Amino acid sequence: MLLYMGSISLDSVPRIISRPALGSLYRSPQLYARLRADMDADNATDALATVWRHAYKGGIWRPCINNNIYDLPESNGYIYVEANGGLNQQRASICNAVAVAGFLNATLVIPNFHYHSIWRDPSKFSDIYDEEHFLQRLKNDVRVVDKVPEFIMERFGHNLSNVFNFKIKAWSPIQYYKDAVLPKLIEERLIRISPFANRLSFDAPSAVQRLRCLANFEALKFSKPITTLSDILVSRMREKSAENNGKYVAVHLRFEEDMVAFSCCVFDGGEEEKMELDAARERGWRGKFTRPGRVIKPGAIRMNGKCPLTPLEVGLMLRGMGFSNNTAIYLASGRIYKAEKNMAPLLEMFPLLQTKETLASDEELAPFKNFSSRMAAIDYSVCVHSEVFVTTQGGNFPHFLLGHRRYLYGGHSKTIKPDKRRLAILFDSPRIGWKSLKRQLVNMRTHSDAKGIEMKRANESIYTFPCPDCMCRSNKSEHSKPIQAR
Repeated sequence: MLLYMGSISLDSVPRIISRPALGSLYRSPQLYARLRADMDADNATDALATVWRHAYKGGIWRPCINNNIYDLPESNGYIYVEANGGLNQQRASICNAVAVAGFLNATLVIPNFHYHSIWRDPSKFSDIYDEEHFLQRLKNDVRVVDKVPEFIMERFGHNLSNVFNFKIKAWSPIQYYKDAVLPKLIEERLIRISPFANRLSFDAPSAVQRLRCLANFEALKFSKPITTLSDILVSRMREKSAENNGKYVAVHLRFEEDMVAFSCCVFDGGEEEKMELDAARERGWRGKFTRPGRVIKPGAIRMNGKCPLTPLEVGLMLRGMGFSNNTAIYLASGRIYKAEKNMAPLLEMFPLLQTKETLASDEELAPFKNFSSRMAAIDYSVCVHSEVFVTTQGGNFPHFLLGHRRYLYGGHSKTIKPDKRRLAILFDSPRIGWKSLKRQLVNMRTHSDAKGIEMKRANESIYTFPCPDCMCRSNKSEHSKPIQAR
């Protein structure tokens, strides 16, 4: 045994250097600066010509709708619902209300849109959707009226607040409506359900799913003013993408101040950014992020793929996926956080980028500008008709669009849904070269192509997967015969 009794200089002890985990920091601006020359030199390929190679593999693709061939049974009463949330949350409420009304043999009153302090949009159903088309398309399947008849309202003193209101738990099964709601409906002849967002389970009998599909993909058509302007913008996008045979890419970008603040991610704005976003969090969600014991780890959030992609990152991703700088891009978004600074690199990479504000004149947009749901409906319509749709953050908007595109394009969603965990690592790689980055991003694009033809799995939304296997293989009578709940 050796025993050393001397002293050791601290200078000779190796220091342990702690480095942040790969993917935990926002270093995309540095990556862009380093790779920009190689990116600009590599502009020959264009992914628009070859982006979609897979075809639907479930046999002959058929929509999940068959026309009803039976007479409607006698109505059990009237259902009045309040559709809350933004455009697509309200859309889900409308479709679910149609399904519930059809299941209960009830008459649906045109849903009322609940005014919310976040969206601040007082639009009514007829401002966003073609009400006459809605009534006509559903007339053989579900009774729908624009208002409660006078003889019914007399029983409640012409005051809807006197009508029994069901407070239904989120994601309730359709059987609950038969067991709990139907008896009260028959007794009262008029009931309210408020709020009604997400009040029906994704999993339901095929007849209920058919009504959801019928409402979403056939009955809900945007109002004439919205469709007129949307058609004009689609035409202008196709003109600007003439070099690519009228094909354009639509990107749903969620980089508004409230989204950036809610994410709790750190970007490249330093102390000024921290103060601004702390203030935004406190304004929007007072105390939610500062309560005792809450620990926020921005690095972990980024590594988990939960940070919204910046405009710069969207540009890097698309160029790496093979989209050249002459690709026409339609950007669907709200007001971008620090737009002048953050949009600059995306515009450098894609100078043909457009928004509804750049495509339309001030006069054309004026009737819609102060109505968030109507503006979102315009974005939705232009995105539906793009050759490629890119979703960057999730939410109701892309989920409904995926389904709508599957419905229109033979079962293929034609959507790029990037792996954001993988992107966080790639964009934080200090030594990665352009060729390596591009190879991995093209693989990611190819993966989206394969995912675009996936069929519905259990407990997934019929609005995202409109042609589930169980319904495509069912016979017509199974689809069409109304369920006699009474």
